[in-house]
Amino acid sequence: MAAAVRECLELQLLEVEMLLSMFPKKGEISLDGAAVPALQRYLRDGGGSLPPRLEYSVAVGVGEPEVQLPHMYPHVAPQLFARSNALHRQQQLQLNTRLTSHISSLDSGELCVCEAVQWLKENSLPYLENSKVSAEGVPKETAVKETIQRMWIYSHHIYRQELRKKIFECAKKLNLTGFCLTGKPGVICVEGIRENCEEFWRVIRYPNWKHISCKHVETVEAEGSSDHLRLFQAFEDLQFQAHGDYGLRNDYHMDLGQFLEFLKQHQSGHIFQILFGVEGKLADK
Repeated sequence: MAAAVRECLELQLLEVEMLLSMFPKKGEISLDGAAVPALQRYLRDGGGSLPPRLEYSVAVGVGEPEVQLPHMYPHVAPQLFARSNALHRQQQLQLNTRLTSHISSLDSGELCVCEAVQWLKENSLPYLENSKVSAEGVPKETAVKETIQRMWIYSHHIYRQELRKKIFECAKKLNLTGFCLTGKPGVICVEGIRENCEEFWRVIRYPNWKHISCKHVETVEAEGSSDHLRLFQAFEDLQFQAHGDYGLRNDYHMDLGQFLEFLKQHQSGHIFQILFGVEGKLADK
């Protein structure tokens, strides 16, 4: 198994080098700064820890495909998703459906990210042209409806710095507001465009995170911008006074009374019972 993983990682680094030669300008390729050196150390030293996956994005002019490679890629299919601010959500969905279909048509077990990037360069233009036509054809007085979603995610605990970094980077990238409650239990709330919330849940729920579940989803549709429906102004690092010994990680219980008060301040007191199965009550002051 180790030999198979090593072979796959060598191929992944080779493909990254190929992409860097195809897109040599600064900013065209955005790589996880720690992942590539970690893979190189693993191959050089013959072992050690690996990042959950290799991630990067490529700016191809018509959009930005985001790439996530599991350890066994190319023997396991990669995750690719093309984004473009110039496309409406439906057009972006259609583009990604065709991209997925194209990747599925390629030979199994072969490197395919370079091919996928090239396909996007050659096939994205019609979607962009249709987007311009659609924008010109919509009367200015017609209000576009936008759906905001709020996801409440529960975990037995959230401690690791690597995991917290991934949560905050993903929320920032997807323009999500909310919070991450560190400790035991751990709670994450994200709110924003529905597709972005669902993408956040897909990204953070990687296989080696156990005891995590999406407990509740709230959806509200608004005409025009939905930003006024958000309950949070930013994505916060939420920490309260903890009970127990700070030196014992497994006894690092958060003060749920303070958390309940925070929820009520953000019109979300009803979520306490959904998360923990009991009705929250504030202590008399």
